[in-house]
Amino acid sequence: MTTIVPTSEEDPFLAVVQFTSQLAWADAGPEAAEPEISRLCREAEESIVAGKWLELASLMVTSAELVSSKMSEKDLECTYTIICSLVKNANSPEDVLEMVNAISSKVVQQPNDKASLRLKILFNLYNLLDHPYARFQVYMKSLTLAVEGKVTEYVVPSFKKIDNFLKEWNVDSKDQRELFLAIAKVLRENKSLVKESLNFLTKYLATFSNDDAQVLGEAKEEAVRAVIEFVKASSIFQCDLLDLPAVAQLEKDTKYAPVYQLLKIFLTQRLNAYSEFKAANSECLQSYGLVDEDCVTKMRLLSLVDLASDESGKIPYTSIKDTLQVKEEEVELWIVKAITAKLIDCKMDQMNQVVIVSRCSEREFGSKQWQSLRTKLATWRDNIGNVISTIESNKVTEEGSQSSSSTAAIQGLSVR
Repeated sequence: MTTIVPTSEEDPFLAVVQFTSQLAWADAGPEAAEPEISRLCREAEESIVAGKWLELASLMVTSAELVSSKMSEKDLECTYTIICSLVKNANSPEDVLEMVNAISSKVVQQPNDKASLRLKILFNLYNLLDHPYARFQVYMKSLTLAVEGKVTEYVVPSFKKIDNFLKEWNVDSKDQRELFLAIAKVLRENKSLVKESLNFLTKYLATFSNDDAQVLGEAKEEAVRAVIEFVKASSIFQCDLLDLPAVAQLEKDTKYAPVYQLLKIFLTQRLNAYSEFKAANSECLQSYGLVDEDCVTKMRLLSLVDLASDESGKIPYTSIKDTLQVKEEEVELWIVKAITAKLIDCKMDQMNQVVIVSRCSEREFGSKQWQSLRTKLATWRDNIGNVISTIESNKVTEEGSQSSSSTAAIQGLSVR
């Protein structure tokens, strides 16, 4: 971060106004330029004397943006360092918010002009602030700039700290909603971060409840996007979309009902259900850019997971062949694919033509899965309790036996 050490309180601010106004009027000639430069400097000085820091910030940032393309990166950074420092002079929290909005809105107006530097300016402004909500506003502006200026790589690392940021900012559900959607859009720019993008898009959709009937409709397009992203993703086999109200509303929507049906097939049904859907909705698949071959591949793997969860630890090769609709010699190939994708842990008994499953992934984690987990935990707790009771019982028995042996030994010594 650049550090400015002023010789007096007003000098840096007046210097910036004079510098930017001279650049703005450089081609107008002295007769036209000098009166305008003097006027701007006078307005700035009056604002400083009156302590009208918001007006000064608006004047300075407007002047700076008019000539930003004429400035070197060093000059632009120095100029904005001085402008941003004005937030420390704000007279109230409300003024801080207005000042931050005035500065950050101008910074993001020209995303294609020195985008990475503009992002750095926003980060510097963020670090100058003590006001939690003002920090949130600046962070949101940085996400917008990152996407429009194509510099998303600079903001992606910060997403790991989002939970901590949310605690610090203490924003309401509406602001959280905007944040999650903005992050999903940033991640969407990078094709290698599809899983992370879908994760934040799911967080966004999860902020809607059935009580939000008036705004639930605004999530419809993003709900469709989330479903299509999940279906397209070749390495994502689990999601928690099905029971979300923002997604469930698609089921009764004339236009999007097939999308919800497709999600239901990928999360709860097998390949035969997808084949029937494709026969009746081929245009729907094409309209969303879904490739049938890719969908079939994913559904075969998901169907194999479904088989593994249904059978009691053993799956006959014939069941895999029929369910996945493959040739007999391809069965083991698909088992290996499922293992590679970490969907199942198993051993192949080639002699008996069965797969012995030790673990399989869940396609979704809803109320049914929570209940199953609760039951398992209760069983484990009871088993551990029984083990502890047995150990304590054995310990008491052993101590009693040792006590009896000691008594007998003492009595034997007394006899002698």
